[in-house]
Amino acid sequence: MSAHQRGTELDLSWISKIQVNQPAVLRRAEQIQARRPVKKEWQAAWLLKAVTFIDLTTLSGDDTSSNIQRLCYKAKYPIREDLLKALNMHDKGITTAAVCVYPACVCDAVKALKAAGCDIPVASVATGFPAGQTHLKTRLEEIRLAVEDGASEIDVVINRTLVLTGQWEALYDEIRQFRKACGEAHLKTILATGELGSLTNVYKASMIAMMAGSDFIKTSTGKETVNATFPVAIVMLRAIRDFFWKTGNKIGFKPAGGIRSAKDSLAWLSLVKEELGDEWLKPELFRIGASTLLADIERQIYHHVTGRYAAYHDLPMS
Repeated sequence: MSAHQRGTELDLSWISKIQVNQPAVLRRAEQIQARRPVKKEWQAAWLLKAVTFIDLTTLSGDDTSSNIQRLCYKAKYPIREDLLKALNMHDKGITTAAVCVYPACVCDAVKALKAAGCDIPVASVATGFPAGQTHLKTRLEEIRLAVEDGASEIDVVINRTLVLTGQWEALYDEIRQFRKACGEAHLKTILATGELGSLTNVYKASMIAMMAGSDFIKTSTGKETVNATFPVAIVMLRAIRDFFWKTGNKIGFKPAGGIRSAKDSLAWLSLVKEELGDEWLKPELFRIGASTLLADIERQIYHHVTGRYAAYHDLPMS
């Protein structure tokens, strides 16, 4: 990833004018979902591209060091070697974009990736994930400890209460402090859009997060009842576009939660391409947070190469 963005001054006059046209957003979301996906070799090419955007994630209460090792191995070798050879892609260095773990697992992930001889970044969730309802001092310390342990990306959660009660200055100040605590690590700000109440709030929270210095804005923790949806994504992508037009700063986008099928991943790539253009289709500006998506992409590539679907044991986790 390139150097992180510094953010801008808080512009409340911009925030106060925002009103999202919900029916228009829902119509646009329906259009995206009605699209016919690409087929055959074009589909295989897009799916391999999707792999390079995945933040391969494990955020379970029963994560162990061996789970983390397996995850890291899979991040380095996401698609079986023989399948890549059949597509003549075995020498292209295809890996996932990052691995994403809890703060206490960062050391294990850094060690496993080092042992595998690769420089895939480690992302850590932080700031009282997933609810964000711990003391600010604790949340900031959690960021610092994850960075000390070797995380180069921090996925923070915002305090949703500040959005629901319209405390935009307080939200800006908190994210500013997160940015400072990250040091040289990249800041990915999770908005938990399923808990923000309205699409207008989603746009405002997106804008505040970018003004405060976020390198990425992310839809969800994956733990809410509603996670990454197309209407929310459209609003966030338009906010990213508006921020770019106003400041010249390119901010990344990360949908997460509920993205499980290869077909889903293609729809997300298509949406980003249409809303922001090809220049956003790179891991520095687009990620997909997922734990089970990679398995389905590998199944589809297996089918493309062999003409049949893989049995469960054909494509183990690692």
